Amino acid sequence: MSELNKTAARLLVAERDSLAEAITARQYEAQPELLAKYGEAGRGKCLQDAGYHLSYLADSVAAASPSLFSEYVGWAKVMLGARGIPAGDLSRNLSIMREVIRQRCPPEVWGTVNEFFEAGLKRLPSLPTDLPTLFNDSEPHADLARQYLRLLLGGERHAAGRLILEAVDSGVPVKEVYLHVFQASQREIGRLWQTNRLTVAQEHYCTAATQLIMAQLYPRIFRTVRNGRRLVATSIAGELHEIGGRIVADFFEMEGWDTYYLGANSPTPAVVQALLERKAHVLAVSATMTFHIRAVEELVAAIRGSEELRAVKIMVGGYPFNVEPELWRRVGADAYAADASAAVATAGGL
Repeated sequence: MSELNKTAARLLVAERDSLAEAITARQYEAQPELLAKYGEAGRGKCLQDAGYHLSYLADSVAAASPSLFSEYVGWAKVMLGARGIPAGDLSRNLSIMREVIRQRCPPEVWGTVNEFFEAGLKRLPSLPTDLPTLFNDSEPHADLARQYLRLLLGGERHAAGRLILEAVDSGVPVKEVYLHVFQASQREIGRLWQTNRLTVAQEHYCTAATQLIMAQLYPRIFRTVRNGRRLVATSIAGELHEIGGRIVADFFEMEGWDTYYLGANSPTPAVVQALLERKAHVLAVSATMTFHIRAVEELVAAIRGSEELRAVKIMVGGYPFNVEPELWRRVGADAYAADASAAVATAGGL
């Protein structure tokens, strides 16, 4: 990452709140009808959204990845559109943001930032306004995944648990349940929230129920003969999504590794301490949000700075790393894996 990228990202972070205020004020000056349409609460949401846009922009700039910002713009288009905010308002907001930042940015930094706006605004018109289901009939156990999610959305976690246990007892491998039922369902839940077909409460219920059902499978997972390898797995500080990291840890258990899963929102000192205490060979780090990339980079730097942890291999995964294939190198990791199955294979190679 160039020094210009780092400088630009630091400026955007430091000025985020004042920039968001200026952007919102200018948008409401340009579109006075917004106040009558959405009221003061709408203005507050506009201010909040401007802050989110700036956070994603800053971290995309820091990662030197215009594609990350373009992907976020596409996500925002669908999410806002599902809540009654037309794509034209998003485009206007980004154009105003661009102009406000141009006026406040040193000329030598502006060229770097503008590249990201060019990428996002250029793609915006062609990006979809809605997303089809992520369940794929060509994938194994698609019907089981649909039935499982339908039960969860109906608040029937006990029935969902029985469905999974019966499937495993009938011969469906636990690994396939993890990948093609749990992981597929979580992705579909994310789509349903993004498209305003699911509430936050429903999302949290489904995730908590899935974690409980996964725990019911542990007697089958921990039967594997140990191979002497040790893994610490964690979600980065600030990261509240933990199903992905738990799936990775459980896959390693099924391959005979001794795993130590720290869960969501793990601060760097806790991760370092766990690596030392467990004498880990590999650290697996999950980050699902673009604005957590810097936290990953800081964690990697802290581990690299420890003489006692110099031999630990660091593997990263999650949405930003799927979008930007070389991002894992930029944060200083040893490897990247797209899913739990790939993570086990990659760690074995390390």
